[in-house]
Amino acid sequence: MGQVGKNLAIKTIVAIGIGAAVFVILGRFASIPTGVPNTNLNTNYAFLALMAVVFGPIAGGLIGLIGHALLDSIMWGSIWWSWVVISALVGFFIGFAGKRINIESGEFGKKQIISFNIIQATIQIIGWALLAPILDILIYAEPANKVWTQGIVIGLMNSVTVAILGTILLAAYAKTRVKSGSLKAE
Repeated sequence: MGQVGKNLAIKTIVAIGIGAAVFVILGRFASIPTGVPNTNLNTNYAFLALMAVVFGPIAGGLIGLIGHALLDSIMWGSIWWSWVVISALVGFFIGFAGKRINIESGEFGKKQIISFNIIQATIQIIGWALLAPILDILIYAEPANKVWTQGIVIGLMNSVTVAILGTILLAAYAKTRVKSGSLKAE
């Protein structure tokens, strides 16, 4: 592995560690109960989206996996694996889709914002409103009406939260990048 590859790997590993820690902190201290049992409005998914877009699918998946597992352990005393898996998948697929956005170019205009939000909302809805309830039923034999309600609520709320906070975070990050074709880039 060359020096660039080695630095990239170190940078990604550090991002995973810091990302998982921030995911836990936001999940613990910056979430709002919805009234639906065990279902909160979570700001940590906006941060997960930022990290996944910036550092890629592997980092996004591991931040979601590690962060959610640690958060469950701290808050509930045990890990709810069906939701942890979905957090990992959400981080992974947003990171994978983030390659299309190319945030490092310094561009995050209307086209990229729309593309990002269509993709992230689709990923959130498939993950939370479809896969999470199925896994809850299969793994934990949870009542179907309860988990479908939780899944739909969290899928919609995460989509909106990431659309608002995630877009703000990505736009702010893009402004820190040197725009393609600028004299500074050459």
